[in-house]
Amino acid sequence: MVRFFDYLRKGLIFLAMLFTFSLLNCEEKASKELEIRRDLADILADGKIIAVTDYNATSYFIYKGEPMGYQYDMLRDLATFLGVKLEILTENDIDKSFELLKKGEVDIIANSLAITTQRKEEVEFTLPHGETSQVLVQRIPKDNSVPTVQKPLELAGKVVYVQKSSAGAQRLKNLSDEIGGGITIVELPNYDAEKLIELVATGDIDFAVCDQSVALVKSNSYQNINFDVQIGFPQKTAWAVRKTSNELRKKIDTWLEGYLKTAHYRNIELKYFSQERFDRRASNDYFYIYTGKISPWDEYFKKYSQGIDWDWRLLASLVYQESRFRHDVTSHRGASGLMQMMPQTAEYFGIDSTVSPVKQIEAGVRYIKWLEDRFSEYDIPKEEMIKFVLASYNAGLGHVIDARNLAQKHGRNPNVWENNVEYFIQNKSQFVNDPIVRHGNLRGSETTKYVHEVIDRYQHYKNIIGE
Repeated sequence: MVRFFDYLRKGLIFLAMLFTFSLLNCEEKASKELEIRRDLADILADGKIIAVTDYNATSYFIYKGEPMGYQYDMLRDLATFLGVKLEILTENDIDKSFELLKKGEVDIIANSLAITTQRKEEVEFTLPHGETSQVLVQRIPKDNSVPTVQKPLELAGKVVYVQKSSAGAQRLKNLSDEIGGGITIVELPNYDAEKLIELVATGDIDFAVCDQSVALVKSNSYQNINFDVQIGFPQKTAWAVRKTSNELRKKIDTWLEGYLKTAHYRNIELKYFSQERFDRRASNDYFYIYTGKISPWDEYFKKYSQGIDWDWRLLASLVYQESRFRHDVTSHRGASGLMQMMPQTAEYFGIDSTVSPVKQIEAGVRYIKWLEDRFSEYDIPKEEMIKFVLASYNAGLGHVIDARNLAQKHGRNPNVWENNVEYFIQNKSQFVNDPIVRHGNLRGSETTKYVHEVIDRYQHYKNIIGE
């Protein structure tokens, strides 16, 4: 009997082990099935590529109301090459960017990522588009004597700050091992090179490590900073895609192979890495990343947008589209001021071209409210309503009413803009003889472009500008 129970116990143990093994196999299989397989064909079918990049004074920023940046310009050119729209997410935490890629929420990490062995285990890198080294950031003593650290070995016993998971962090760890330890490395997740340089310059920290490319751009901004000590050898920089996005990587590499040799690309490099051009932007009041302002009128956009329940950044995007934030301009058609209101419209809302910029904004917002009220009887979702109002602001209410009526007549949704009412605005000239068209012809491509550009700029504002 004892032997029987012993056999039974062993049998149960075996079955438990077999069950556990099967469960682990299932979990491994499920994990593989969950692996993101989105590749070039999916991007082309969606008509959109989604990128994550860091926002700073070189990669992606808002300058005098317009989105700009080294990574942004390159991404825009890539999207044009692929024939798709571009959607950008912003993230300055490198680990989070890798997580977004892994989860399939983005298709590409568009940073100047140093190509390292550790990262190559996680992602596929595109062809390199640059090269950088890691440099030590330290203050020059007040008496202009020799800085504290003259060579990497002298960092033993020092506290050095670096962006979390950056190439600089990895290089510092290797250096610490090479010299037998002694470097205290502090990794900060949301502090990019520019912020670290500023912390050293103001005396909040003594040492940091960052990319030499950023340091060179910032070299004239702080007179008390030294960047001369290199930490390691130069490294190639590139974008990254998922290992399962092989066709996307091949397509990007094909594009980069020719693109990086063009005069257009060289101009982009000069635009963002020239010290003179950087200093010019940095000295402007409307370099948002430094000043927190996009225009002289931000406070009034915030104030008056509340009356129409609009995000102030959307109102700002509309005003930029109309006047580039200039309050004293008049168009060839006679529209004037920040809001570019035609004389008849301006008169209806109680202003003329001589009133103050604040009055121009206030009257323009009342006009937007008037347009919204004209659509209030229809069951139009708020996001769609914004597009109808923008189209009406540009082309006039009558043309949008005609397009809605045409959409209804031809079996499309009169309460949806994209591929519905938008189509009849774009092609209104083809339907001008239809009896339901009461407001004449229209160069509809201008209006559809207007709506797209205002909404697109608004998205860039949301990426970078706080509410």
